[in-house]
Amino acid sequence: MIQNWSQDHYVKAWDFATMAHEGQAYGGPIEGQRIPYINHIGSVTMELICGLNSNASLNGNLAIQCALLHDVLEDTDVDFRTIESIFGLDVAQGVSALSKDERLPTKREQMLDSLKRIKLQPREVWMVKLADRITNLSEPPAYWTDEKRAAYREEALLIHKELHEADELLSKRLLEKAESYKQYIKT
Repeated sequence: MIQNWSQDHYVKAWDFATMAHEGQAYGGPIEGQRIPYINHIGSVTMELICGLNSNASLNGNLAIQCALLHDVLEDTDVDFRTIESIFGLDVAQGVSALSKDERLPTKREQMLDSLKRIKLQPREVWMVKLADRITNLSEPPAYWTDEKRAAYREEALLIHKELHEADELLSKRLLEKAESYKQYIKT
């Protein structure tokens, strides 16, 4: 196993993300179930680390910090300048690219814009997006409609199409998860 990242960088970003997402939860596959949001953050980072293990030349600290912080701009009161001041410009720019611009009118436009910005970032940021969608292709919340589930799977295939060159392992895993996700779509 290759370790191209520092535990100190991990802990600093983990602690920050834990505090930023404090009290947040998301719906689980069982009706009424609520899962602490930090579970998603940890799952994304675990997937990312699997990809990092195969390439010593990657900047693991950048990748892991972006993974741990990938939703703080989108889902909390934390702003770009705060991330930049604590974690540096490269991490702040990576997290920003991973965040949807909610000023755009549709989810599709938001995703296309984010993918365009991600592709301007180092490969490690691309890997975070792959890891994020891999994690999100677990069993969906019980309240999601078939239409939403199908659209989410299609979006995963778009992410793969745009970012598959980032990492062979994560690319393959995303396709496997997208295939498996069909079981949650009834129509």
